[in-house]
Amino acid sequence: MVPTTSATRFSLHHHHHHHRLYLSYLSLLLFCAAPLVSAHNRRYTAPNVSRLTDFFPLVSSLDSAFSIFFGNPNVRLYNNASSVDLTLNKSSGSGLASKDKYSYGFFSAAIKLPAGLTSGVVVAFYLSNAEAFPHNHDEIDIELLGHDKRNDWVMQTNLYVNGSVSTGREEKFYLWFDPTEEHHYYSIVWNTHHIFFLVDNIPVREFLWKGSFYPSKPMSIYATIWDGSEWATHGGKYPVSYAYAPFVASISQVQLVGCISSASSNSSTPGGIQPSCPKKMFVPAKFDPVDGQYFAALTSQQVSAMQWARSKLMFYSYCKDIHRYKVLPPECN
Repeated sequence: MVPTTSATRFSLHHHHHHHRLYLSYLSLLLFCAAPLVSAHNRRYTAPNVSRLTDFFPLVSSLDSAFSIFFGNPNVRLYNNASSVDLTLNKSSGSGLASKDKYSYGFFSAAIKLPAGLTSGVVVAFYLSNAEAFPHNHDEIDIELLGHDKRNDWVMQTNLYVNGSVSTGREEKFYLWFDPTEEHHYYSIVWNTHHIFFLVDNIPVREFLWKGSFYPSKPMSIYATIWDGSEWATHGGKYPVSYAYAPFVASISQVQLVGCISSASSNSSTPGGIQPSCPKKMFVPAKFDPVDGQYFAALTSQQVSAMQWARSKLMFYSYCKDIHRYKVLPPECN
């Protein structure tokens, strides 16, 4: 809806031969307004999908499942340690790391992002084994990037395999809601068939296991908030403004349902790892996120929801980035 300015009101009441002029003015107005609408009033109604987050139990006590990764004074557990506030301020960011390492599974958290001017702020929920494999680590990332005055939070998803940081498989999305108003689910499924990323149970990206580019070593789960001034908002154009600190990310309803790796997982022979799979205890075999048939492929409902999300909300994909890749990675074809 274009607001009626005094100019358009004048045109409307003017003589009919100004009608054509008014129409061209109106189309110009619509044309100018279009980027603003697409960048800002993106309040779509998402399609219905099955709620994977309803399938699995919550981590009841975050302090038993996680240790403090950094920024101890900026980590605050509450609700009987089922929720945590992670703060970024001038002195430090903060983060949690899971005590167990996982091979495959369903990993999810409900996150409420800090409101206000958050350029340069990064809130991340991700899997990584950089501590165990410093030179050839794997990573599966959801990173939420703060915004400047004119724009929205951005969600970036990424994959790294064997430390190939220069060839991250990045895709960036806008969200269809304001992520600062309440908690929303951000989830990762990782098994021997595929990896897919979900927001409020809507798949936004799927990466199939074919070829050698696929994370397969056990990983820890991290939740962090930190200063990404160098790159996070418009390539580093807008750094963190600490006049608006503290920035608080609120995290609850965490779900870690996968195969827990044995202690030997720190050895550099990933083939020798025998994960134990306690997840089988509480989900029917069909809905097991690692081996169950339900998680082996997206349902047709999930596929159409993913097409909806990608067509409306994705604004960057590495598969279209010919400046970055002289030859596009094989999975882009």
